[in-house]
Amino acid sequence: MIKAHPFNYPYDGLLDPARTAVLAIDLQVDFLSTDGYFAKKGYDPAPLRAVIAPIKRLTDAARNAGCLVIWTCQGYRADLADANAYDHWRARRAGIEMKRGDAGSLLRGSPGYQIVPELTPFAGDVIVDKTANGAFYQTDLELVLRARSITHLIFSGCTTDVCVHTTLREAVDRKYQCLLVQDACASADAYAHEAALHMVTMEDGIFGVLASLDDVVTGLSALKPVVS
Repeated sequence: MIKAHPFNYPYDGLLDPARTAVLAIDLQVDFLSTDGYFAKKGYDPAPLRAVIAPIKRLTDAARNAGCLVIWTCQGYRADLADANAYDHWRARRAGIEMKRGDAGSLLRGSPGYQIVPELTPFAGDVIVDKTANGAFYQTDLELVLRARSITHLIFSGCTTDVCVHTTLREAVDRKYQCLLVQDACASADAYAHEAALHMVTMEDGIFGVLASLDDVVTGLSALKPVVS
């Protein structure tokens, strides 16, 4: 069991590494770089970059425990077939031209779309490409989770208030048991980050529970991987 708030995780104390996955949301160059999407929107990307080391620690602990690690990447198709006029308008407001090679363009296959090199996925990890804020919308994430019999999800990544929170809410509605690692997620806006954390705990954990990275790593370290 992992020490968490407003109750320990999971509620029944039955944390099985074979049924648990860590989600690392949208830790891409275009989001975390000093000339990427958030920087062009006028935000300081430093808070986003600050979770790189915590997420490495979290994903290492998850693999050692025998849990699945899933990375998500958000962006448009390389041919921009899924970008409408509003998408282009919003990009131009941030000085982004939505073309391959333009920092912050978030086009699949471009260098900026990739996960930051400090967090290169391992063999055996899963990468899910998405076009929306939520990682379940029109992706094969749920197919992967069902195929692996995953029932428990541990969330990290960026941003806390948008893609992390949207995916968390989608997961709760699908009856997954969810935990958000409060110091392994970040927003470019401190107020939005704190508000998103607070919302998880409303109504006695309506969107799951919060836990510190230290407590999650301690809990995962106590698990014994199931050997098939």
